[in-house]
Amino acid sequence: MTFVPTLRGAIRVALPLVGMVVVFLVILAADIVHYSYAESTQSAQAGVVLGAAAWGANPSPVYRERINHAIDLYRQGRIRKLIFTGGTRFPDFPTEAKVAHDYAIHHGIAEKDILIEPHSRTTFENLSEVKKLTSSMEIESILIISDPLHMKRAMYIAEELGLQAEPSPTEFSKFQSFPIQVKFLFHETWALARQMMHSLGEWVMPVPA
Repeated sequence: MTFVPTLRGAIRVALPLVGMVVVFLVILAADIVHYSYAESTQSAQAGVVLGAAAWGANPSPVYRERINHAIDLYRQGRIRKLIFTGGTRFPDFPTEAKVAHDYAIHHGIAEKDILIEPHSRTTFENLSEVKKLTSSMEIESILIISDPLHMKRAMYIAEELGLQAEPSPTEFSKFQSFPIQVKFLFHETWALARQMMHSLGEWVMPVPA
């Protein structure tokens, strides 16, 4: 006889909490979309290209657009070095960073102006390894290059790590169709929420990819 009242009481307590979480996620998603239009006009010592999938020895369409954007910035004189990030999930395949390195060389970028970080597999790891690399190379300012909807989380992590960074989203993202954009936005919203909770130390969660 006491089960129903207890269940109803639990529901009454849970519903406002669920509502607050939903509102928080909606506001966060809106902020991610708003931030996707932010682009720095500043120059920097290096451009950091966040990793994306490599298809064998070739960058995926998403990664290729990020690399192309970095190459354009380099040719405009906005950055002096290119830093490519990303490891591989398959031991016998080249790393994302190596694939990007070879692509840039093929498109006329001087090898002396390319640095790679071939170990990371998540955005947090990308930027954590970049922090070590830039510190050792005395690189103080960077532009972070990724897809527009990825920029909010990337910049949040960069700030947490103490990187002097500015956003530079790709102009031509391959996440263009509405269903793909919605799926990517959902992923980024949840991943950023997890990262924020992880940073606050309130939840014990793995760092999002």
